[in-house]
Amino acid sequence: MSSLDLIRLFLAVAADRSFTQAARRLNIAPTAVSKGVRALEKKHGVPLFVRTTRSVSLTDAGAGLLAALKPAVGQIDEAFDELSRFQSRPSGHLRVTAPRAFGFLVARFLVPRMRAAYPDITFDLSLDDGLVDLVTAGYDAGIRLGQAIAQDMVAIKLSRPLSWSLVSAPGYFERAGLPQRPRDLLGHQTLRYRFSTSSRLPPWRLSGDDGELLLDTDAALTANDTQMLAEWARQGMGIAYLPDVEIDEDVKRGRLLRVLTECVPETSGLFLYFPMRTQNQPKMRALIEQVSRLAEEGALDVSCAR
Repeated sequence: MSSLDLIRLFLAVAADRSFTQAARRLNIAPTAVSKGVRALEKKHGVPLFVRTTRSVSLTDAGAGLLAALKPAVGQIDEAFDELSRFQSRPSGHLRVTAPRAFGFLVARFLVPRMRAAYPDITFDLSLDDGLVDLVTAGYDAGIRLGQAIAQDMVAIKLSRPLSWSLVSAPGYFERAGLPQRPRDLLGHQTLRYRFSTSSRLPPWRLSGDDGELLLDTDAALTANDTQMLAEWARQGMGIAYLPDVEIDEDVKRGRLLRVLTECVPETSGLFLYFPMRTQNQPKMRALIEQVSRLAEEGALDVSCAR
């Protein structure tokens, strides 16, 4: 037995003044209690109890040891209780990745809510439009469009489907003309998004007379940032395919013009995603709880969150 085990045996016998009752309290055999106490007495060379057939009492040395140990063991118990509370209380460090265009949702709604409810959780938000392998990159969770999430991830819906637009500056269309159908875009200057990790240019998903069309245009300019593409579009450098949350204000102010609006389908909404094995961590349960509440409130719908 460890020294702490022997101390607990001693305290149990001292409290009950009985080896049998101490054994019941500790759920062990009475012989184990007797052996433990004898080992403690032998180790320190003093008797701790006076045993008779009818009673058990403390020696002076035993009484002195009891007086010294009770406060110390109480502190030990409190320390282990605190450790247990730490394990069940949401705490630790959360690393979350989100697209740049939607990072304001996390910053405005989720982070303040998390900090208010769980002050022991710290937050690290990384804005990245590319596809992210959470495990490899060391993230706890991510926020992405539904179609971009790997099938082995747990996904929780955060928003309604998102609307997108094909846009450029009015001056560009004055020079190049307005496209009348999706394939006309092949003859225009286009501004394409590029994934950071793979450098792949995702095709533009459009709908036309022949059904869904994945259009792969020759890119005049590429960038891995939707804000950069929107800026180039405002400067009339070509047509960009962007989420409406990125360009609504520009359209209202006349800096950008939408084209082929009937040909741009909605995409799946935003989802929180994470590996299944992490969802029982207290900090992850706290995150899931808060994003679920925000989703129910509609706070994470980009169409009305600005």
